[in-house]
Amino acid sequence: MAEIIVPVVTVFDKDEKPDYEGNQHVIDYLIRNGVDGILVLGSAGEFSNLTLKEKIEFFDFYSEYVDGRVKLLAGTGCVSYAETKQLTQAALDMGYEAAVVIEPYYFAISQVEVEKFYDRLADEINGNIYIYNFPARSGVSIDPATVNTLMKKHANITGLKDSVTTPGHTNMILQAIAPVQQKIYSGFDDQFLANIASGGQGCIGALANVVPDIWHALVVANNQGNYQRTMQLFGLIERLMPIYDVCTNPAVILKRLMKHRGVAISAQGLFPFTAVDEGQYLQAEKLLDEVVDEFLKPSVVVSKRKIG
Repeated sequence: MAEIIVPVVTVFDKDEKPDYEGNQHVIDYLIRNGVDGILVLGSAGEFSNLTLKEKIEFFDFYSEYVDGRVKLLAGTGCVSYAETKQLTQAALDMGYEAAVVIEPYYFAISQVEVEKFYDRLADEINGNIYIYNFPARSGVSIDPATVNTLMKKHANITGLKDSVTTPGHTNMILQAIAPVQQKIYSGFDDQFLANIASGGQGCIGALANVVPDIWHALVVANNQGNYQRTMQLFGLIERLMPIYDVCTNPAVILKRLMKHRGVAISAQGLFPFTAVDEGQYLQAEKLLDEVVDEFLKPSVVVSKRKIG
């Protein structure tokens, strides 16, 4: 069955610290609108300015507030291996289904070093991890052969998020590890259909922060075999993809658009990502409104859910 997992935004106060009340509003909004899971402190979560202690505290807050209402994944990749290991184990001990771990970034890294990194981490932690392949951020794309070797060797490497520009890479991973035991997700919203057609689990897509209702309806339509509706709803997701290009840190625009949809949060970004071109924002808002209006037409809507 296909799923939509939300790499959730983090709501910050004016001092750039987590606003826990605001984050509660986000959690309730996403769960109420039917998401299958939440990835905490992924790329959309603007984790870079948080200390290790703050990250652990934030994971603990999420675990307690969600209280089993939806499954949780934790983004735990750090530049330091020691911190990655500590953060990963802390999240797993709190009951997170898995830790989503990007390989060490900043320095260039080879496939041999990628394999050594996940080898050691899988051996040294107690719990499940997902490989996180995001070459635009890590500087290297993990080869399908490397993924296959790691997944065959370690039973606790149970999934992968593949944030790549071409879905063919995800398809090659799925072919390499066949028969598929692990959960393989696309990292970009517009690759959902290619992912599930290749045998993947669905998408970990950040547009679900803004339109969890559309994403939920899309997943339901697909899982029920209503492919005409699936194509209609996927077309709406594709129309929203330009939102990612409004600013260099998409989390800023995502939070502002969530606020536009009625979620009671601050759209505060982290320095230096603290401003959005107003003209570009208004274009994104107009696009969102058009897509939501289309979704709510009787020919498209799957279920009427309260937004906000």
